[in-house]
Amino acid sequence: MLEAACRSPDHGALRPWRFVTISGDAREQLGQVFASARAQRDTAATAHDLDTERKKPLRAPLVIAVAAVVTPDHPTVRVIDQVLSAGCAAHTILLGAQAMGYGGIWLTGANCHDPDVKEALGLRAQDSIVGYLYLGKPLKEPPSRERPDPEVLTRSWSKPAASSGGGA
Repeated sequence: MLEAACRSPDHGALRPWRFVTISGDAREQLGQVFASARAQRDTAATAHDLDTERKKPLRAPLVIAVAAVVTPDHPTVRVIDQVLSAGCAAHTILLGAQAMGYGGIWLTGANCHDPDVKEALGLRAQDSIVGYLYLGKPLKEPPSRERPDPEVLTRSWSKPAASSGGGA
């Protein structure tokens, strides 16, 4: 899965993706990091809220934090392109897990943006956690979701749109 992720689009060959694997007892430690970070950023958090944070990493036997370790001043590769590359790597891991018979879900939230969580995972403040991948053997078939019709989201382009003088 990780080898496939390292084949993600990578403009400038910057290799911005980083993978932090958390399994076994380390999941409990990550849960404590999540709870401490929540307590710092949300003084109204209840004991139940903090317990919920502690339990998040226990939802699967393997959690992979996928991060974009960005080069903010690169002359040709924008930060957004580096973050998108890490997003592609995360998606590739999910596809690889599914191909190998595992189940997975990609979750984000406040713990992706929290500077204390980033620091605990060995990341810098300017780095982006694009998500946490929770991977394991599925206990049941995931519910199907209604997906949009691609025709509704797609249009053909042949020339620039007429400008109205304003922005988008």
